[in-house]
Amino acid sequence: MIKKLIRRILGGADPGASVRPKTFGPQEHGIDPDDVSPNAVRVTQALQTAGYKAFIVGGAVRDLVLGLKPKDFDVATDATPEEVKRLFRRAFIIGRRFQIVHVMFGQELIEVTTFRGSSSEEAPKDAHGRVLRDNTFGEQHEDAARRDFTINAMYYDPSQQVVLDYHGGMKDIRSRMLRIIGVPEARYREDPVRLLRVIRFAAKLEFKIAPATRAPMALMAPLINNVPAARVFDEMLKLLMSGHAMACLQRLRKEGLHHGLLPLLDVVLEQPLGEKFVTLSLANTDERVRQGKPVSPGFLFASLLWHQVLEKWEAYRAAGEYPIPALHLAADDVLDGQTEKLALQRRIATDMRDIWAMQPRFERRIGKSPYKLLEHPRMRAGYDFLLLRCASGEIDADIGQWWTDFIDADSNEREALINRKPEDTSAMPPKKRRRRGGRSRNKARTESAD
Repeated sequence: MIKKLIRRILGGADPGASVRPKTFGPQEHGIDPDDVSPNAVRVTQALQTAGYKAFIVGGAVRDLVLGLKPKDFDVATDATPEEVKRLFRRAFIIGRRFQIVHVMFGQELIEVTTFRGSSSEEAPKDAHGRVLRDNTFGEQHEDAARRDFTINAMYYDPSQQVVLDYHGGMKDIRSRMLRIIGVPEARYREDPVRLLRVIRFAAKLEFKIAPATRAPMALMAPLINNVPAARVFDEMLKLLMSGHAMACLQRLRKEGLHHGLLPLLDVVLEQPLGEKFVTLSLANTDERVRQGKPVSPGFLFASLLWHQVLEKWEAYRAAGEYPIPALHLAADDVLDGQTEKLALQRRIATDMRDIWAMQPRFERRIGKSPYKLLEHPRMRAGYDFLLLRCASGEIDADIGQWWTDFIDADSNEREALINRKPEDTSAMPPKKRRRRGGRSRNKARTESAD
């Protein structure tokens, strides 16, 4: 802002003033106004009426041009966060690294950002060049240059129905090319999470990665270790819940970016049983995302890490630990190893533990045990997890079918199922089974003698 003021006083020209975007009309960009969120339109109209510039921007514009349904809508404006907040009743300023405004309309959230200026050299950075905080506001062309990819740097004005394109995003969409804006090495160093975003967008959109964008990725992958674990987890969650999870993981492995994100995942995917289980799990997640159904992060990560738990569980049992305590110890080991890298939230970790801990209980189909399991708050997730284990060949498919029948049955049919099924003590320690069997035989001999 000071530099602009000095240029005005001295009569100097703004070097960005000559930057002009390409303008695409309705016939060229093909956006259907009916696909645009009415609340996003309300935000842009309110800002424009107040005398500010305002555009729908980023991924929403990209998806609209591609004919896809945007997941959410963001707005960019030359109004400051405080000016935006004054225009809307339910508006909240958030963010430390860069302030943004969340405008609420019922359950829909419209994220409003002020045009960002050219990255300041004085902006706080860590030892590796990652920008820690940057609240520099600027002009629209500067904001476009600060965005990550060309296809995300287009601005749509609903009132005029035009798209402003500063960096050839429309051309890259038509050639299905993912290209970073600026010097790739510098942009990755500013924010290493962009390395994961490249993978997510390339897999989700089935775009090619431009050679210059791809070239430094493997070399700069270690920079991800300097990103706060919570941000890495958020990006991994977006990647896995993108509707193209398996494609994303395959891309991560191909580009050498998977190390440290999901330790031992390569080992799992190289084992036939583990690969089938993970593939089934991710396919199930992708299908739910495409159908608009909710997806549980706890279930997803429980599936991805299950075979690591299995391996440790077997090791503890081989060392003489009882099965149930061994399972809890295995879960602790796996979660402790992952939390350091991915900052798994406590709620998600709890869901994962519950799903894993239920698995041995499914093997006990006698007495009141099945009824008690039906009352478990995570029963549905545990049952779905059980079916994945059956489908992958890890356990007998009859177990999953028995539970399917039991869940759908009435009270009489449930009793018949329990009575028909002999006691399954596979989850009990061998020594305990022998002691219980011995007591039963001794009791039988005594009764016979009497």
